[in-house]
This record gives sequence, C-alpha cells and structure tokens, in this order.
Amino acid sequence: MHSWEQRNKIAPGVSRRDFLKGSGAVAAATAMGSSAALADDGAGAAVSGPGAAAVTLNVNGKTHRLELEPRVTLLSALRNDLDLTGAKPACDRGGCGACTVLLDGKPVEACSVLAVDAQGKKITTVEALGGASPDAVPTAFVHHDGLQCGFCTPGFVVAVRAFVDQNPGATLDDVRKGLNGNICRCGTYAGVAAAALEAARKGGGANG
Repeated sequence: MHSWEQRNKIAPGVSRRDFLKGSGAVAAATAMGSSAALADDGAGAAVSGPGAAAVTLNVNGKTHRLELEPRVTLLSALRNDLDLTGAKPACDRGGCGACTVLLDGKPVEACSVLAVDAQGKKITTVEALGGASPDAVPTAFVHHDGLQCGFCTPGFVVAVRAFVDQNPGATLDDVRKGLNGNICRCGTYAGVAAAALEAARKGGGANG
C-alpha cells in the first residue's frame, strides 16, 4: 500500500504538515490576487447606496426627481412613488408581462429593472396610452373585448403597442409569437389577438 505522501506525490523530506502549510499559502495568495483583480475591474464604477440616492426618471414625457434606494425596482418606483399603478405586480420575476412598460420604445418587465438603471431612458407606461384621446391599441381592446378580470390588460396593451409599432400588417401567427411573453390567466387570448390584428392593420402608429 502506498503511503499518503506517495499517493499525493509529495517530495521526499517534505512532511504532511509542511505540504498543507504550503498549499494554504498558495490558496491564500491566489484568493488575494483574484480580489485585487476584481477591485481593479471595478475601479471607477459608479456606486450607489446603501441608503437612498437621487434618481431622475423620464416617465411619459415628464421628468421626476426621486430619492430611492438602489434596490428599488422600476415597478415599485412607478407605483409607490409616482402613483402610476397601471403596471401590475404579479409574478415579480419577469415571467408574466403584467408589469410591461416601454424603455426607449422596447417592452420590458418593470419588476426586473432597477429604477437607477432606467435613468437616461424614456419610460412609457400604459397611462400614456389612455386619456381623452386614447391610443388605437386600448381602443381595439375595447372593441374586441380583449379582457376579463383586467389585471394583465395594461401589460398586454403596452406589449401590443410595441409589437404593432415594429410589425404593421402582422399576421395572427406573428401576433402569437410576438406576445408570447404575456400571460392572461383568464384566457382571453382570442380577444387580445383580434385587438392586436386590428391595430396592426391600421398601420401600427399610435392613435392610428
């Protein structure tokens, strides 16, 4: 039977204690080197927190200056600080689309975006698509009864707005693929698809 030293190829004359000491020193040196590298990589990076910091958000064409902790999501800032409650908290993990908003025209789940990371971008919420002269998309939702309980509807409306902007003249198959990130627990997909097709046929433009 081979000795422990033979099995681990320790040089003759080196004790197990010396070997372990040496191994520990190497491991410590490696860890220190890795930490230094990480520190160098992060040099100059902007750091916020842990307390509240100044955050400026451009929402629906208006500038809002808030004091928010860095961990606050865009969804929370919209609902709790700006009283824009159209985007809904549902899965809280970016999996259902109920909190969809637009960042520079692209649909994102607001629960998965930090408010501090939304600075410098144009944020559009479902509230911007309503009012006295509603956008063509929510109007189409009304025409085709594309809702039931309504909880998912704001997210669908925003997602459809972004989709038809990029896909005027879309087919039903295009709609199904383009909106597969949004979930309706009531199953009103037929009405949603009909609304999207109507908006797409009108050319996709807002208030078209």
